[in-house]
Amino acid sequence: MNEKASPWVVAARVLFTAALAATIAFIFSNSMQIASASQAASGRVLGLLQSLLRHAGLPGLAVHLTDHMVRKAAHFLEYALAGFWMMLCLRAYTRRIVRHISWPALGGLLTALADETIQLFSQGRSGQLTDVWLDFAGVLAGIFAGLVLLGLVHVCAESLRHRK
Repeated sequence: MNEKASPWVVAARVLFTAALAATIAFIFSNSMQIASASQAASGRVLGLLQSLLRHAGLPGLAVHLTDHMVRKAAHFLEYALAGFWMMLCLRAYTRRIVRHISWPALGGLLTALADETIQLFSQGRSGQLTDVWLDFAGVLAGIFAGLVLLGLVHVCAESLRHRK
């Protein structure tokens, strides 16, 4: 099939691929930080979250929030975002997402393995197998969120089509 892709499809491919590349670059850049820089960044996020919780009237929760929790949540969330972009990329390149759903999952797992390997070479850091599992769970959550979004878009499009 040598059908020419519509400009909308091309735009979606470029946008989603660029967003995925930027997300992975962000993940890897964090892994390349030395331990003290990474710890300082986590500390700033922890302080911000604790401040927000106190302002929201949840001082007890703010006290119990730890640096470890922030770091693990960051792992999960950044990989969920990557999984989401992977799912949207998959859809932009093919309509057969069920047949090819293993590609974003494999891509996410390989990204997590590369990420933890990078940390082995960053001063004061270590790669953690548990982080690979956490990262992969984030990828799967992001893929699922992407599937839900694509399903909602499909239902809305069908609804509009039947209205006409």
